[in-house]
Amino acid sequence: MSLLVVKLGGAVAAAAARQVNDLVACHRVVVVHGAGPQISEELRRRGLPVEFVGGRRVTSAAALEVVRESCAQVNAEVSAAIGPLALPLPDGVLAAIRVPELGHVGRPLAAAPRPILDALTAGGIPVVAPLAYGPLNVNADEAAAALAVGLGAERLVFVSDVPGVLLEGEVAPALAADEAERLVEEGTFTDGIVPKLLAAVRAARAGIAASIGETAVTA
Repeated sequence: MSLLVVKLGGAVAAAAARQVNDLVACHRVVVVHGAGPQISEELRRRGLPVEFVGGRRVTSAAALEVVRESCAQVNAEVSAAIGPLALPLPDGVLAAIRVPELGHVGRPLAAAPRPILDALTAGGIPVVAPLAYGPLNVNADEAAAALAVGLGAERLVFVSDVPGVLLEGEVAPALAADEAERLVEEGTFTDGIVPKLLAAVRAARAGIAASIGETAVTA
């Protein structure tokens, strides 16, 4: 069966996870989830700064503890929503290179981690939180692309609270990788869509069918 990596945004993770079981009949599935809204809310509650650079969260030592706690919570919720096939992997599965200027943050490397391979071999659904060895906070979109490339996935699907990539107020049905990069460089896109779009570009150029909602990103 083909391998599908599904990235669930933190805002929709638990709700969207219930749909994952419908995919298992035709695909081997790896789920990667974010926890952005949960992390930001808890940081504000504790009086800690919420800061992003290029879509990546600046992560101090204090913020890292919030990241780990929030990721563990969302990982448990997503795993529960999927059911008995889920294998929770809340911490430390990914490999990443540290980005010192952002604090405890990593840029994920393409890899095929053994716990994920073992879960797939057993017919399970790995549920991966965006935390790397260190621990390092990793952007979940980048983590999903790195795993898709490392595992040799056929498809990478981003599921979030937006219908797709918006251009001039309309959802673009398709976006070429070169065009996506040009628009990012020109500042057409900002905030969280930037790492998501660049992650899709990375996957597309590796021969993986990538889509952000209803928008296909092509090489």
